[in-house]
Amino acid sequence: MAALDQKSPNVLLQSLCCRITGKSEADVAHQFQYAVRVIGSNYAPTIERDEFLVSEKIKKELLKQRREADAALFSELHRKLQTQGVLKHRWSILYLLLSLCEDPRKPSSRVGSYGAVFAQALPCDAHSTPFYYARPQSLSLSYPERSVLAAHNASTMGTSGISSLGVYPVNGPGPSPQSLLTGSGAQPVTDPARGSRLAWALPVSGSPSGAVPPTSRPPVGPASAPPARPLHRQRRDGDGSAEISEAALVRDILYVFQGIDGKFIKMCAPENCYKIDSKVPLCKSLRDTSSRLAELGWLHNKVRKYTDSRSLDRAFGLVGQSFCASLHQELKEYYRLLSVLHAQLQVEDDQGVNVGGDSTLTLRRLLVWTYDPKIRLKTLAALVDYCQGRKGGELASAVHAYGKTGDPHMRALVQHILGLVSHPILNFLYRWIYDGELEDTYHEFFVASDPTVKTDRLWHDKYSLRKSMIPSFITMDQARKVLLIGKSINFLHQVCHDRTPPGKILPTSKSTDSPKDAAELFTDLEGAFQSKIDAAYFETSKYLLDVLNKNYQLLDHLQAMRRYLLLGQGDFIRHLMDLLKPELARAATTLYQHNLTGILETAVRATNAQFDSPEILKRLDVRLLEVSPGDTGWDVFSLDYHVDGPIATVFTRECMSHYLRVFNFLWRAKRMEYILTDIWKSQMCNAKLLKSMPELSGVLHQCHVLASEMVHFIHQMQYYITFEVLECSWDELWNKVQQAQDLDHIIAAHDVFLDTIISRCLLDSNSRSLLNQLRAVFDQIIEFQNAQDTLYRSALEELQLRVQYEDNKRQREQEGEWGVTAEQEATENKRVQEFKDTIPKMCSQLRLLTHFYQGIVQEFLRLLMTSSDESLQFLSFRLDFNEHYKARDPRLRPSLGATRGRRSSNI
Repeated sequence: MAALDQKSPNVLLQSLCCRITGKSEADVAHQFQYAVRVIGSNYAPTIERDEFLVSEKIKKELLKQRREADAALFSELHRKLQTQGVLKHRWSILYLLLSLCEDPRKPSSRVGSYGAVFAQALPCDAHSTPFYYARPQSLSLSYPERSVLAAHNASTMGTSGISSLGVYPVNGPGPSPQSLLTGSGAQPVTDPARGSRLAWALPVSGSPSGAVPPTSRPPVGPASAPPARPLHRQRRDGDGSAEISEAALVRDILYVFQGIDGKFIKMCAPENCYKIDSKVPLCKSLRDTSSRLAELGWLHNKVRKYTDSRSLDRAFGLVGQSFCASLHQELKEYYRLLSVLHAQLQVEDDQGVNVGGDSTLTLRRLLVWTYDPKIRLKTLAALVDYCQGRKGGELASAVHAYGKTGDPHMRALVQHILGLVSHPILNFLYRWIYDGELEDTYHEFFVASDPTVKTDRLWHDKYSLRKSMIPSFITMDQARKVLLIGKSINFLHQVCHDRTPPGKILPTSKSTDSPKDAAELFTDLEGAFQSKIDAAYFETSKYLLDVLNKNYQLLDHLQAMRRYLLLGQGDFIRHLMDLLKPELARAATTLYQHNLTGILETAVRATNAQFDSPEILKRLDVRLLEVSPGDTGWDVFSLDYHVDGPIATVFTRECMSHYLRVFNFLWRAKRMEYILTDIWKSQMCNAKLLKSMPELSGVLHQCHVLASEMVHFIHQMQYYITFEVLECSWDELWNKVQQAQDLDHIIAAHDVFLDTIISRCLLDSNSRSLLNQLRAVFDQIIEFQNAQDTLYRSALEELQLRVQYEDNKRQREQEGEWGVTAEQEATENKRVQEFKDTIPKMCSQLRLLTHFYQGIVQEFLRLLMTSSDESLQFLSFRLDFNEHYKARDPRLRPSLGATRGRRSSNI
């Protein structure tokens, strides 16, 4: 225990005092107590904390003493010390050594001398953040008098703990107190403790020459108590009316500083300010000075009222409570200053200091000493006004915006408050991006969660950004990445059922430890903070895409959509149409889904579709649309692709409805191509058979011409849909998917792909008129097929009857009989004539069909030419490449002015 006692701080400090003064332990009790108070205070010299500057001063001091070898040794030792991390506060150690190397018996003009350590001047303010301010030269304070006051209160005086009390005048402090340096005896005093270093910093009497040696002072007690300071004094000669003394105003002002009404200075509710009653006799200068000082109390009340009203409001949230805590911290430092001033005032009252002396508290001195606290309180009050009605990230944005000022001291104060306010936000953020957890009870974080959303809509609807809560020091891109990181983690856990711990997904995870860490991180938003967000974003997104592609075959399903729902698997689609033709030609009400499903499986086994993954083939199915009266199987048939689990996040219900619309359009266009193929085959097969019927040459020629027009139209439309729409859009989608950095990029690219297809396939609301014309063209093709089938059916029947008649005639002639009788010949001629009479009707029907078809195509071309989409304009050129329709319709001939206008708009 003895060994431990010898190493205790008190024993070491007492030994240091003995070594410095050269006295025994019994004789340094006063110096020891004073040293304990100095060490317990937040002493901070006002000189710049420059380690290099202090080391250079030490070397210069050694060179002045002609100790060149010691200077070189010191330089070498200092260099070695810098390379080691043993000491964190090397500047403080060097500054102490520099102060101790001076002779305390010689006056020194250098700031921060040894005497200054034990005799501090009055501080200008107390701060919770580092702030240095040089006191004006007009405050002449006598150090010998301070030593007398120090000897009087040495045994009981405490410390205020203000962080910036080490403030000197520009020319440095005066000589050191002789009572501390020479060891003169100090009179023990039994007064209660009242204050801090401010009491030590102020002189007792009004002039330097008025210092009383501690040995000659009368003992303090009831019998010799000095008279109290008078509250009133007489005005100048010739004016007998009494006015308020400055000492009474000082006492009132100290109460007002705390928001308490004084005897003469009270709060005026209508004007919302502290005022002195106009009836109180007081000169204008003192009244004006008091009003300026009273503003400090008004500012204090404003800040205090805000903190009191918000501190107990739990709905204010963690960010708001941190803001209130920072304001409380600033007010606490302000109260420390007030306690120092009150202690000094009490010391003056107890010692009976004369009014108007150099050491007394006056309004002018208070005006100077409270200059910096007033600026700080003004900043806090303005900040309180600006932050009214705000919470969470919005409150942090308000604090951050208020820190954009050119005043370095105000900026330091706001940065300190911002570090406290942003600390909860940073905790929210780290917990979200590293664990995927969101515990935002009071809705302060900029990521919002909707607990009513089901799992299948987790990615799209459950999590969103509260744009009003995004702090201004976080960009929208950073906020979006933060949202995606946490959303990806929750998607992996809840939808993909991936149980990989977040620690294995992200190599490092660190949470903020203190508001200081938050402040340092937010000062480097484009560096450390951005790198943390980017690292978490890239790692989490990459892991999620790997899980979707490897475990759930996202890209394979995307290609399956292209092959089956967008008719990319040509052999399968053609064979499926061949198998479905008999079924779909029937009425829609007579179809059964299980029959169509069996046909689908047959088409899969007979084509290259059989080599696809079973996981894909089992999702392919048949779907029958809603039946309307008169519909055939072609109108209600559709392929379907079942999606569930994580891939349903990409292929949502809206996306599948788009796929269904596109499939129906493509299926109908494919059916037109299939019909025209059948029409062409019928024409080729029947052309030779009907050569023996020359009366049909005209109507057959009309059929061939109309069929050629339709084939050209459908082939150009198929080329446009297949290559210019589907293939180009698919190539863009595939490139974007390969380069996607997160799931949102894939979803966005897929949505753009579907929107492009919907728009260019004339399925959007803007192309409704074009789509109606195109459907009318399809209807004319079906009607033409029916008309040609009717023509060929009647022509073949007539041909068969004629061949049969000729065969009977030839057979009878071979038997030696007349070929036909007159009655039979008349009957045959009558039937042939009846057939010939139907040909003009067939021709008129075909001419009418051709007229309707060409009119629809001309209107379709006109709409294409006036479209804003250049690809549709080019389609109109291909459909009428030889200007066949333009010659028939003057509306298709654009004027020269319109052509020039279109060219200029394209340029």
